[in-house]
Amino acid sequence: MSNITTAWFQKSALSFQSARTNWLSPPLKWAGGKRWQVPYLLPHWEPKRYRRLVEPFCGGLAAALGLLPEQAILNDVNPHLINFYLQLKKGFVSELRPKNEESYYYAKRSEFNSLQKEGKSHTPQAAALFYYLNRTGFNGLCRFNQSGEFNVPFGRYKTINYRSDFREYADVFVKWEFTCGHFDRIRLHDSDFVYADPPYDVEFRQYSQGGFGWHEQEATAQWLAKHPGPVILVNQATERIVKLYRDLGYGLEFLPAPRRISCNGDRTPALEVLAVRNLP
Repeated sequence: MSNITTAWFQKSALSFQSARTNWLSPPLKWAGGKRWQVPYLLPHWEPKRYRRLVEPFCGGLAAALGLLPEQAILNDVNPHLINFYLQLKKGFVSELRPKNEESYYYAKRSEFNSLQKEGKSHTPQAAALFYYLNRTGFNGLCRFNQSGEFNVPFGRYKTINYRSDFREYADVFVKWEFTCGHFDRIRLHDSDFVYADPPYDVEFRQYSQGGFGWHEQEATAQWLAKHPGPVILVNQATERIVKLYRDLGYGLEFLPAPRRISCNGDRTPALEVLAVRNLP
């Protein structure tokens, strides 16, 4: 991988970043968010923006809010995340009074888990609690134990900028469809533009109860390799990921990614790969 070059992408990133300074920010603090990547995606997206954008792993919505498609299908396996977005689509205003206090946080975490047990995880109340836990918990993590309980510890931030009024998202979300399920259940149209950001190929990565292992990495890449429309598939540039994508005929572009979360304080850029198909 000694022939990796990023000059063209860095130039494009600076150009598009200066032109798009009024983005609607992602509403959640999301580990591994891809807002930094949007300027690299825009040169591929802009000529195709008449197409429907499909994200099988929508996460924190950084890509969708940066690209701003008119129509989109945004999917994730996390039902609490999708419930939050569905509430925002309705013009959500939270009635919860947030506090950056440890005892209050754990009380609200228990309340959120109780709603799940009562079958009320698809309510505005659950969405308000999910937002509060996301903003207040450690590093914006979203983690559940084997019993399905949210178990992220208190974050200990000095200050937190909470918001309660999310109505500005409703206008953007009008033609965006939010779905919850496995990626291969999405019914793609031949013309869809797919941006896929699956859980990265790194050790100890548990995104759902079943995890997301190498079999799922292969299945994602193979599924999208069959799609006749434009595809961008991103991942950490491990040797086996690069080989997998090359063997399936993807064109590869490499980017130095900023590290957002690190347990040992290492902020060295990590190499990521954009695997593209059916794009010039």
